Amino acid sequence: MNGNLLSCLWDVGATLGEGVLWDAAAKRVWFVDIKGRRIHRCEHDGTGRRSWDAPGQVSFIVPAADGSMVCSLEDGLYRFDDSTGDFIPLAKVEADETGNRFNDGHVDAAGALWFGSMHDGEEEPTGALYRFDGKHIARMDDGYVITNGPALSPDGATLYHTDTLQKRVYAFDRAQDGSLANKRVFVEILDGGYPDGMAVDAAGHLWVATFGGWRIDRFDAAGAKLGEVRFPCANVTKLAFGGDDLRTVYATTARKGLSDQELAEQPQAGGLFTFRAETPGLPQHALKLQLRNEE
Repeated sequence: MNGNLLSCLWDVGATLGEGVLWDAAAKRVWFVDIKGRRIHRCEHDGTGRRSWDAPGQVSFIVPAADGSMVCSLEDGLYRFDDSTGDFIPLAKVEADETGNRFNDGHVDAAGALWFGSMHDGEEEPTGALYRFDGKHIARMDDGYVITNGPALSPDGATLYHTDTLQKRVYAFDRAQDGSLANKRVFVEILDGGYPDGMAVDAAGHLWVATFGGWRIDRFDAAGAKLGEVRFPCANVTKLAFGGDDLRTVYATTARKGLSDQELAEQPQAGGLFTFRAETPGLPQHALKLQLRNEE
C-alpha cells in the first residue's frame, strides 16, 4: 500500500487537523483545525481554498439533509452557515461539562450522527459516545479519556469506536434502532502510535489513522492488518474517501505535540494529504434533522 503516490494537497499547517469530509455534490473537501479554531474547505484538487474562524474548538463538520452543515463546539451542536460564517445553536450537549470538548463524528446510513466527547486535558475518563437522531441525544457508551473515529461497516451492523489512549478500537453490534451491544476489542495498536480517526471501505476494511504513528493502517473485518500508508509526518488524524469513484483518500494531520526540531523535520505536518486507494470507500451520508434551531 506504499505505492499510492501520497501528496500534500494543502500545506495549511493545522495545529490539530481533523474531521475531514468529502462533499460529493459539490466535489469539495471540508476539515477543521480543532485547536486553531478554524473550518477549512477546498475543491477536490486543492484549489478554491476558504477558511472560517470558529468561536470555539470545532471538532467535526458533517452535511445535513437540508443542505446545511452541522458542526460541534464545546457545548453542543451548531449549524454552520458558510455564506455568513455564523454558528447557530442546534442542540446542547455536555454544556455543563466544562473540562470536556468534542472530537470525532460520523453520520450513519439512517441519517443519525455518532460523535464522541473527551477530556480536553487528556487525563480524565469523562468522555462519552453519543448518538443524535436529528431530534434526541442519546449517551451510548462512556469512560473514555479521548474518543475517536466512529465508523460503521457497509451493512451498518457493526460500529467501530476508538479509545485512543488505551490504543484500542472497539466493535459493537448495532441494531436497526441504533442501540449497541456486545462491546469488544476489535484491534489494539501495538506497533507505534495511537488510533485516531477511521473510515470503512466498500470491502468492509477499516482504515485507521495513527497519531504519532506516521501512517494509516488497514484491517480486514476480522481485525487482521492488511497494510499501511506511510506519511512524512507523525500525527495522522482522520481520513475520508472521495472523488467521483470514492477511491481518492483525503487525510488530515496535526502539528500538536511536536517540538521545534520535529516541526523542522516534518515541514508538512498539519497539512491535508491525498492518495489513491485500490478499493473505493462508502458514500458520505447526511444528518436528518428533526429539530428547529434554538432561538
